[in-house]
Amino acid sequence: MRLNIVAIGQRMPSWVTSGWTEYSKRFTRGFSLNLREVPAIKRNRKADIDSIRQREGEALLAAVPPSSYLVALDELGNQWSTAELATQLTEWMESSRDVTFLIGGPDGLSAACRDRAEMCWSLGKLTLPHPLVRVVLAEQLYRAWTITQNHPYHRD
Repeated sequence: MRLNIVAIGQRMPSWVTSGWTEYSKRFTRGFSLNLREVPAIKRNRKADIDSIRQREGEALLAAVPPSSYLVALDELGNQWSTAELATQLTEWMESSRDVTFLIGGPDGLSAACRDRAEMCWSLGKLTLPHPLVRVVLAEQLYRAWTITQNHPYHRD
């Protein structure tokens, strides 16, 4: 099973790259965690944020692998505990479909991304910088996967 992350932004700080790499390499047994970066559109003081969000959304959706189950990370989505995420991961594994997670840029996801997604997920009520979301998402997916594998990484 492939877990894909499609995210706005390139050339992340080294701590983001290190965190992402650390968790993505831990998956085994037929699992992989893949990242596809989509360039952010340049912003300035007079930028039309709605237009930027829409254009970035189009680029994100164009990068989604065909027939992948699509999950949008959005502040208005459902919040899960780690155990609930593990249950959701088990359901995705049983469906035999790859899963793709969308991470928007600094201004969030477009309505088109949320509408096309089969599920919206919120990492919580805190506002997180979008580069940090990659690391948190990778760690939580790894943690949920270890629960499904009865691995001792997660402790209740």
